[in-house]
Amino acid sequence: MFYYLFEYLDKIDFTGAGLFQYLSFRAALTAITSLIVSMIFGKKIIRYLQKKQIGEVVRDLGLEGQYEKRGTPTMGGIIIIAAILIPVLLFANLGNIYIILMLITTVWMGIIGFIDDYIKTFKKKKAGLSGKYKIFGQVTLGLIVGLTFYFSDDIQIREHPIAPDLCDSVVEVNQDYFSQTDKPLKTTIPFVKNNELDYKKIVSFTGENSETVAWIAFVILVIFIITAVSNGANMTDGLDGLATGTSSIIGAALAIFAYVSGNLIFADYLNIMYIPNIGELVVFAAAFMGATIGFLWYNSYPAQVFMGDTGSLTIGGIIAVFAIIVRKELLIPILAGIFLIENLSVMLQVGWFKYTRKKFGEGRRIFLMAPLHHHFQKKGYPESKIVSRFWIVGILLAIITIITLKIR
Repeated sequence: MFYYLFEYLDKIDFTGAGLFQYLSFRAALTAITSLIVSMIFGKKIIRYLQKKQIGEVVRDLGLEGQYEKRGTPTMGGIIIIAAILIPVLLFANLGNIYIILMLITTVWMGIIGFIDDYIKTFKKKKAGLSGKYKIFGQVTLGLIVGLTFYFSDDIQIREHPIAPDLCDSVVEVNQDYFSQTDKPLKTTIPFVKNNELDYKKIVSFTGENSETVAWIAFVILVIFIITAVSNGANMTDGLDGLATGTSSIIGAALAIFAYVSGNLIFADYLNIMYIPNIGELVVFAAAFMGATIGFLWYNSYPAQVFMGDTGSLTIGGIIAVFAIIVRKELLIPILAGIFLIENLSVMLQVGWFKYTRKKFGEGRRIFLMAPLHHHFQKKGYPESKIVSRFWIVGILLAIITIITLKIR
């Protein structure tokens, strides 16, 4: 909203209004506003949740200190969602297709998570929302994102930019700056020179139908990524501050990718795809980081509030869609490696238990408990130490992901 106000003021030469044309300035304001919203309004939301006795349902996992968390309010993901939406609505260009997609993702996944938490807390059903309905919601979001990529003319890739002298301000760019314009059925392969992968080439064996088949395959991939990452974030949300801090680190890396991909000079220097108008996502990423860091004020050990599925499904969905938009979906196993290993630990544990029970008559386990963070709890590590070490690993993975821009 302020974006349009100051855009008008700039046109009438109002002193200082031009600052709003700079992504860096609006991103800074967005991050500050997001922190303020999450920290100030978060306290009021926590009090309301406590008043309504919306406490976490604590299952008996046999973990030390587990029942100290009984009664801690959940559904705190509302704080994260509010701290993202409010500053984005204030400072972002709401006509930008990528901002629209991220707003849809935030609200859509937030609703799914909220319904799940509502059923758990108010209906007293531990299972929450049925898995098939969760998957239906995630598949629907994947269809929305994938089909938007197909039908929207606002989503394009420019290859081989001839970069003029531009800063990070919002500037109208002539099409002649680019040697080629593509529909966006391409992504980036990490650690490889000439690292653009055209999905159409993968299915070229289908002949004349390769383009149609490629789009179908792309939409299926989008659905899979959204489902996997959102569930991975949900699995990771088991210790105070673990999912929140990890997500903030991932958000910082995605912000860098959005900035360099949307800046002519950096895109030319790094020899990467230039994606017009994608720089606006830096504003959204700033809100995401501000929201998750602000939420840590209350969610760090010992937590005063849990995000619940309202938060975990939302941040997972945001990370997945953001990575797809900046054409870094193949980097998700590295960037979101914490989510991946948490998911894999559960899959391996369940799969091995079923296999050994069938083969030997008794189920055996790979880990003391899954997801992986509970394994370390069982080994006697303090919760805060587990979380901080997972953060360190997350930072390392983020750095590795970023340097793929140069290491090929």
